[in-house]
Amino acid sequence: MKILEIMTPNPRCVSPTDTLAQAALILRDLDVGALPVCDQDRITGIITDRDITIRAVADGRDPTRTTVREIMSTDISFVFDDQDVEEAVQHFENEQIRRLPVLNRQKRLVGIVSLGDLAVDADAHWGGEALREISEPAQPHR
Repeated sequence: MKILEIMTPNPRCVSPTDTLAQAALILRDLDVGALPVCDQDRITGIITDRDITIRAVADGRDPTRTTVREIMSTDISFVFDDQDVEEAVQHFENEQIRRLPVLNRQKRLVGIVSLGDLAVDADAHWGGEALREISEPAQPHR
C-alpha cells in the first residue's frame, strides 16, 4: 500500500509570519495537533500544539506577537507520496513521531500521514506496531 492511498490530502498550512494565536485557532478549528509551515507550496517547518505550549506559553511569550517562525521545528522528516506505508512506519518508529508531511517527487507538499491514518486506512498491524515503538513511558523530571 502506498502513502498516497492513506494520507490526508491538501493539508492546511500556516505561514512563518503568522502569529501563534492564528496558528492555534487553525489547530483548534481543524481539530489537529500539527500544521505544516509553508512558503507557497514548499514546506519550511512544522508547528504543533505542544510547540506552542512548551516553547512559547511556558516561557511567557505573547501569542499575539510571537510568530510561527520563532518556535517552529525546521528539522522535519517527510515521506514521498509514492513510498510504501512500511517506510512511513519506519520513520514513525525511528524518529518517535506521530505525523509526517507527504511530498511529491518535486518536493511539493501534497498531504499529511499520521498514526491514525495507519490505524484506520492501512493494516491495523502497522498502526499498532508504530505506536508501540514510539511510545515510551515518561519519567517526570524531579
